[in-house]
Amino acid sequence: MSPHGAVLNALTIDVEDWYHVCGEEERGASLSPERRVRRNVELILDLLAEEGCMATFFMLGSVAEQEPELLPLIASAGHEIASHGYSHRLVPELGATAFREELRRTAGVIERQARVVPAGFRAPRWSLSRETPWAFDILAEEGYLYDSSLNPLPFVGDRLGARLPFRRGTSSGDLLELPPLVTGVSGFNLPTGGGWGLRFFPLPLIGATIEKLNRQGAPAVLYLHPRELDPFGPRLELAPLISFAVYGPRTDVRKRLRHLLRRFRFGTMYQLVEQWQSA
Repeated sequence: MSPHGAVLNALTIDVEDWYHVCGEEERGASLSPERRVRRNVELILDLLAEEGCMATFFMLGSVAEQEPELLPLIASAGHEIASHGYSHRLVPELGATAFREELRRTAGVIERQARVVPAGFRAPRWSLSRETPWAFDILAEEGYLYDSSLNPLPFVGDRLGARLPFRRGTSSGDLLELPPLVTGVSGFNLPTGGGWGLRFFPLPLIGATIEKLNRQGAPAVLYLHPRELDPFGPRLELAPLISFAVYGPRTDVRKRLRHLLRRFRFGTMYQLVEQWQSA
């Protein structure tokens, strides 16, 4: 099946290990020292190679240091490397000084290991918002071209936030904001673009949402985590509602991801930025 239309969408991967959920990193790491991120990233790389698709990997700096062969592996396949911060702490918890320090620390790891300078950022757990205007200024000051942290959902984002890419002005110039895909239903946004929602909601609904965006000339941004290719991997015991929000159905995302990669055009976030800059 050939990709639908001419619009380029973006596939993104938040490179975290299995225990980077809901602020439970320390507890998860203490429960099991097993690291599964490299194995699962390799599965993603194999799938992308088979489908001839490039993607953006938002790299957690601490994971890159723990797995020093991982970033070179991703970069050698031609994929974009962007920043996911260092510690996986929420940006408001960090504050401006520590946020800037984490950005620089992660950028330093990426430059040393992959010989590239990250152009994009995604906050752990979508923790940028209208309550953290200083963070966008810092991103621009540090040379970032785009952000993908504003999820238009309740609880983990801004339910009234924009669904389409937009320019965000800062004291140091514009950032391109690239929100993840959601599906609007009766004034409510469903998290169809990634995480448990990408595995839970009907595939025709997800496909129809991407197609609708592409007809408008807008890209869809999908995201996933390496643990979503690991349905039998370890998991933390969480409150039932939180557990569902984190894990959802423990099915392997590869089959439906492959279907979407074959139906639509996907590339990197930086390619979307290049299109924005040339427009």
